[in-house]
Amino acid sequence: MKTKLLIITLFLSVAFISCKKDPVEPEDNHTHEASEGTLELEFEAMVDTNALVFNTQNYLNANGDTFNVSLFKYYISNVVLTKSDNSTYTVPNSYYLVTHNGTSNPVVSIGGVPNGTYKAITFLIGVDSTRNVSGVQSGALDPVNGMFWSWSSGYIMAKMEGTSPQSGNASKALKFHVGGFSGVNNTLKTVSPSFGTSTATINGEHGSTVHFKTDLSQWFKTPNTVSFATMHTVHMPGTMAKMIADNYADMFSLEHIHNH
Repeated sequence: MKTKLLIITLFLSVAFISCKKDPVEPEDNHTHEASEGTLELEFEAMVDTNALVFNTQNYLNANGDTFNVSLFKYYISNVVLTKSDNSTYTVPNSYYLVTHNGTSNPVVSIGGVPNGTYKAITFLIGVDSTRNVSGVQSGALDPVNGMFWSWSSGYIMAKMEGTSPQSGNASKALKFHVGGFSGVNNTLKTVSPSFGTSTATINGEHGSTVHFKTDLSQWFKTPNTVSFATMHTVHMPGTMAKMIADNYADMFSLEHIHNH
């Protein structure tokens, strides 16, 4: 009798266990929004009020010299964004080579930007002195990009090439390869092109595009009016490179901001 009772008890226990349901996790009905998004910087090349057209379009500099353009590119780096509450976000490892090709505006895409409303931007035209002496670089800083002289002279911060009938060069060429990261002829320029009353809003998948104009005519205007008869070739750090860098420090201006 005891054996029979034990068998019945075991049978009921097994049946109870097999009928027991696994615990069900509570359903999560909340939507998880991303805490960061993407900011794009778009650069439209201009010469004064005219769109830059490579090779075939002639322009006048502030000295009245005629010139055209066959190459135009520059580095921006060390990007810092300022929110409406005046807090800042420093974009890590931010080095970008902006290359104008005459077909479409180059766009720098910065991912991982914390959500928020941004009212200002600051960046360096060129590559900071630390990276100039940091050995072999990669990506935008790779020497294969044609923007590097040597480990002593460092990076070319900005480069413009073209021709001018007034050029003192025998082939009428213009070559402005601007660099130099130390001493009295340091060409590094920290700039903060104004957003005015506009703001860039980052909210997860909804990013923002800041559209800048880059005015090449500023290279030859103020504070140093450039005559191509006497200044047509810059290919090393020095006084002339510093003069051009002083000029192009104000070549960026805001066109508009598009919040997606």
